[in-house]
Amino acid sequence: MSGHSKWSTIKREKGAKDAKRGAIFTRIGNQIAIAARSGTDPTMNSALALAIEKAKQANMPNTNIQRAIDRVNDKNAAVLEEITYEGMGPGGVAIIVETATDNKNRTFPEVRNALNKNGGRIADPGSVMFQFDRKGVIRVAAVGEDALLAILDAGAEDAIEEDGEITVYTDPKDLAKVRQALVDCSLEIKDAELQYVAKNMLEVSDAETAEKVLKVLDALDDLDDVVNVHTNADITAELQ
Repeated sequence: MSGHSKWSTIKREKGAKDAKRGAIFTRIGNQIAIAARSGTDPTMNSALALAIEKAKQANMPNTNIQRAIDRVNDKNAAVLEEITYEGMGPGGVAIIVETATDNKNRTFPEVRNALNKNGGRIADPGSVMFQFDRKGVIRVAAVGEDALLAILDAGAEDAIEEDGEITVYTDPKDLAKVRQALVDCSLEIKDAELQYVAKNMLEVSDAETAEKVLKVLDALDDLDDVVNVHTNADITAELQ
C-alpha cells in the first residue's frame, strides 16, 4: 500500500502545535458537526464516534464537543459543506484538499491562491482524484509480527510497520469496525480517520523541489476551512 511520505509526519507534528493555539479545535468541531447530521448518538453513528475520539485526543473540551454536536439542530448556525479540491504542486505532485466550509465563495479562492502563490495550481475535477483510493487509516502504537497478525485478523486490508508504529489500511466502511477490533486486542490507537491514499507515490529527491512541495502543502494546511491535505509526494530529499 502506497501513501507514506515525510508530509504525514510533518502534519502530525504541526497538528500538535496547532492544538496548542486552538486552531485544530475549529477543524475537528466542523468534522463533528458534519458527522452529527447522520445522527447525534455516537453509539449509533461511527463517523461521529471517530470525530469525538479525535477531539478528545486533541484535548478538546467536552463543552466544545457538545456545542459542535448541537450545531446540527441550531437553525441559526451556518450550514457547513464538505468540498474537495484537486491540485497540482511543484514537481508535478498530486494534491487533494478536503474542506468544511460555510462559504465556498471564500474557500475556493483561498485554496486557489495558496496553490498559485507556492508553485501549484488548481486541477480540473477528476484529473487528480483517480490517482488515490479512499481508505480508512489507523495508526497503532505497536511493532512486531504478533501485532501485525492481530491487525490483519481484525479485518485490515493491509498494515505497514515503520517509525515505531503500524499504519493500518481498511475499506472505508470497515474503519470503525476494525478500529474497535484493535481496541479489543488491547492495541493502542493513535488516530483513525478516512484518508485519500495515493495508489503510487511520486518520489521527490531534489531538495529545492521538496522544500517547494512542503511549502505549498503547509500553506494549504494553514487555511481555516481545510480539514485535511493529501499528496502522492514521497519526499526522500534531505531537508535542512
